[in-house]
Amino acid sequence: MRLVVTFKDRVGIAQEILAQMARRQLSVVNVEVDMSHVYIDAPDLHEPYFLETRAALFSVPGVVAVEAIEMLPGMRQRLHLEALLAAMADPVLAVDAGGGLINANPAATPLADGSRDAGGQVTLHQLLDDRALADELLRQGFRVPAREISVRGKPFLLDVRPIHDPAYGADAPPVGGLITLHAPQRIGERLHALQHPDDHGFDAILGSSTALRAVKERAVRMAGTDSPLMLLGETGTGKELIALACHQASGRHEAPFLALNCAALPESLAESELFGYAPGAFSGAQRGGKPGLLEMADGGSVFLDEVGEMSPYLQAKLLRFLNDGRFRRVGGSRETQVDVRIISATHRNLERMVAEGDFREDLYYRLNVLTLQVPPLRERRDDIPLLAQHFIRRACTQSGRPPVRLSGAALDKLTANDWPGNVRQLQNVIFRTVTMQDRPLIDAEDVDLAGAVGPTNDTLQPEQITDWTAAIDDFERVLLTRLYPHYPSSRRLATRLNTSHTMIANKLRKHRIRRSP
Repeated sequence: MRLVVTFKDRVGIAQEILAQMARRQLSVVNVEVDMSHVYIDAPDLHEPYFLETRAALFSVPGVVAVEAIEMLPGMRQRLHLEALLAAMADPVLAVDAGGGLINANPAATPLADGSRDAGGQVTLHQLLDDRALADELLRQGFRVPAREISVRGKPFLLDVRPIHDPAYGADAPPVGGLITLHAPQRIGERLHALQHPDDHGFDAILGSSTALRAVKERAVRMAGTDSPLMLLGETGTGKELIALACHQASGRHEAPFLALNCAALPESLAESELFGYAPGAFSGAQRGGKPGLLEMADGGSVFLDEVGEMSPYLQAKLLRFLNDGRFRRVGGSRETQVDVRIISATHRNLERMVAEGDFREDLYYRLNVLTLQVPPLRERRDDIPLLAQHFIRRACTQSGRPPVRLSGAALDKLTANDWPGNVRQLQNVIFRTVTMQDRPLIDAEDVDLAGAVGPTNDTLQPEQITDWTAAIDDFERVLLTRLYPHYPSSRRLATRLNTSHTMIANKLRKHRIRRSP
């Protein structure tokens, strides 16, 4: 049984309390004392003898209460501390001022156990692969910048801070150090959590049009495999959103999803971002090296956006990785193997690039195992009202203004537009419109489509042309959308184009082009 004895503080009272326990030949295995309590762990004390022992303790002058408790405070604190350390996925080690291991959480136990000497002791010099780093930690009083290190051949990001005796303050020499080791994958998990805090998988892809439903159905089937997936479609169609949804619907959903825009970085930076670099790989590099996205996403997925912009050198290095899952960091000699699914995307015609020698044919077939064509917004016009309302709510929240709504004419104007920049362009137009006017109702004249007209026949890209009828429809829609504001009646527009009023009226209805009020 465990007891707490509450008393009025005086000299020697704790000894008198324990003397009463000794007179009854009760074994005491643990005692904790504070200013007004004595906590006693007496395993031989059972319920039948509690009342007798309680009465004996009350005979000690100054004792005011005796109660049974479940756990001593120090024991409870140690139990919760051990549970806290066990819940930490990163290895955490506490060392003394000489570098000797004092304590470690379960995640660090495999590293510590493999570094013990013949006497069972572990020191920083045995734990770290770099003995000079261990000397630096001790010499600098455990005050060093974060850097990548190697522990038993495995890379970790080192985070260390000194431990001070509270009685002497932070200006005194430290009595030890607290070392936390972050594995590359753990860093990747944090990046994923920061970049995708509100991910809802396929539910985050708004729309119920026939074209979008077909894409979702195909994507769900493709999500469950580990084969490379290539997403094709114009810019701004939401390819990364679909890639993330595929990751979330796969067996890798608990691992990181990290993305690299191959068109946004020069070759050297793109290589180091994807594959990482070794210590001293180039001037200005982070001391100790840096893991790349492939290491940080181990077990998860890496999304390569605009893969068609990748240089020939990076294409060759990526192909090598796809063959066996191995790669070398920039400037490194050691091969690293990871398990990562590659999801790529491009708006370019890779088949034509292969034929022209601008993209490796072998890499194309390795990436193009599964293919998903993402439709442009003009092929899913039924989704525009839902997307517009979603972006309006978001824009109102970001700009701190009350909710607004679209008039029918404004919605018709948005629906009739061709959106060469697709969903991203629609979002920008909505945000610009909401922030530039104060009325609760957005009308057609409030919608600023500057730069948002559809592609003309001379800017239409070959990969956007699917067949003759679609190309003619696109041309008609663009032409009528551009001219109708200047000739706002079917008769005037028919006169301008030297054709019949009936044909123009039919075309305007077909493409749902209406005059702004």
